[in-house]
Amino acid sequence: MSYANFKPIIWSKFIQHELEKKSKLVDACNRKFEGEAKQGARVKILDALSPDVFDYSQNEGLDDPQVLGDGNSVYLDLDQARAFNFMVDDIDRMQSMDGLMESIMVEAGRKMLWHREKFVGSLAQGASYISNSISISTPKAAKAAVDNGLLVLREHDVALDDSVYIEVSPFFYQLFRDDIVELKTDNVDIINRGIVGMYDGAKVRMSNCLYNDGVDDYCMIRTNRAIAFASCIDETEAYRPEKFFSDAVKGLNVFGGKIVRPKELYVIKAHK
Repeated sequence: MSYANFKPIIWSKFIQHELEKKSKLVDACNRKFEGEAKQGARVKILDALSPDVFDYSQNEGLDDPQVLGDGNSVYLDLDQARAFNFMVDDIDRMQSMDGLMESIMVEAGRKMLWHREKFVGSLAQGASYISNSISISTPKAAKAAVDNGLLVLREHDVALDDSVYIEVSPFFYQLFRDDIVELKTDNVDIINRGIVGMYDGAKVRMSNCLYNDGVDDYCMIRTNRAIAFASCIDETEAYRPEKFFSDAVKGLNVFGGKIVRPKELYVIKAHK
């Protein structure tokens, strides 16, 4: 078989690398549960438990200890799956041609990335803090909408030194950009991730993958703890289609996400 030398582990890592290096909305998610997610389809996330603090009397001592339990635990399900399946004449020959297989896998990774980004953007519908629909037609209106969102988060204990992201659609960015402090960097990784500057201590990112309900773009202001996301390339393998004298490659990416800290996410519903 001509696909006998196909190396699925190598190509799986290659695709995952391509997915990671250009992630935008996914990049601002909490990814620390990813290792656990690879072991199963569901991860139980325990909320930060908060024990009571009380006055202490040396004479009376302590009451019985407080039972914390699991707190407000939530489940992160890897319930999204995207796949590719393409056919070529000879996989071994393609792998021997410098850069050809890589370019195909880059394209596969790019299209998978779009689905992951759109999925994270769609989670904005479930935010606790969502503005009314706002017509944003001036830089002043764009700045006011962002300032209001930052204020809401800070009133709910998001600190100035937290990692906060402002994620806006292209039309919003065009109006807001004069208020953004440019990053003095030639870091290609930062540029690839869509970070266009800083505003009031937050990183500003432009994305075409924000959710749109048919009228409004759901621009997000959030910490990197607000949304949990996990993903892995489950399978990449070569095979011989029964009806053809050719080789084929198929791959599967499973992922999932959830709002786990709703008080750290604010959505601006904006239209032109």
